Amino acid sequence: MSRTGIISLLLFVAIMGYFLSMSAESTRKLQAGFYQLLAPFLTTGSGLDKQITSVRTGLKTLEELEGDNAALRVENRSLRATNEALRNVEHEVNRLRHALNYRERSLFKLVPAEVITRDAAAWWRTVTINRGKEDGVEPEMPVLTDEGLVGKTTTVSANISVVLLITDENCRVAASVEGSREQGILNLNFLSKQADLKAGQKVYTSGVGGVFPSGLLIGTVRSFHVRALDGQAQLATAVDMSRLEDVFVVTGRK
Repeated sequence: MSRTGIISLLLFVAIMGYFLSMSAESTRKLQAGFYQLLAPFLTTGSGLDKQITSVRTGLKTLEELEGDNAALRVENRSLRATNEALRNVEHEVNRLRHALNYRERSLFKLVPAEVITRDAAAWWRTVTINRGKEDGVEPEMPVLTDEGLVGKTTTVSANISVVLLITDENCRVAASVEGSREQGILNLNFLSKQADLKAGQKVYTSGVGGVFPSGLLIGTVRSFHVRALDGQAQLATAVDMSRLEDVFVVTGRK
């Protein structure tokens, strides 16, 4: 054994002998002093453990909140869908109520019909409705809504009919302009050069020709210009033909 090892062993034996020779009271005092030195470290460790536990609890709470948020998002989507459905139902009820009121106060006998197809190849200038001969519908009958004139029936079968819209140049409607003696055929061709029609003036059926009774609203004047031989007015139809859903077929007067 080296000299350093012998010295270390002697010091260890001397220290152990000192501790063994101490009384019980002295040993307790020494232990108390030792624990006093370690107390700050023990306290710090305990606080750190509490902080770690607190963070873990917080993380668990965040997970629960995330789950709650996901559930709320699903519930919100469901509520939005329900609200949209309720709005659609309300719109449908109001539309049908409005149509029923119009039918009751109308001077004409009206057969209600639903648009079931559109002729896309003709740029929606014809539509097909779910009423025909069995419902009292015949060719060359006016078709309208509570907003104004739509067109006239052409081909009619037992249960369906084709309607030629007034936006088609083949649907010739004799018309007159509100506040004017001017009359013409849509697009209000063959007007006098002096007509001087103004944008916004309302245009009604004149009753000439026998298909369309007089007084049905067609639309409003959009523009007027003079041509070589006559005047011409461009019209904005009262009915939005791209959004047709329900129409009435005029089968006669009440």
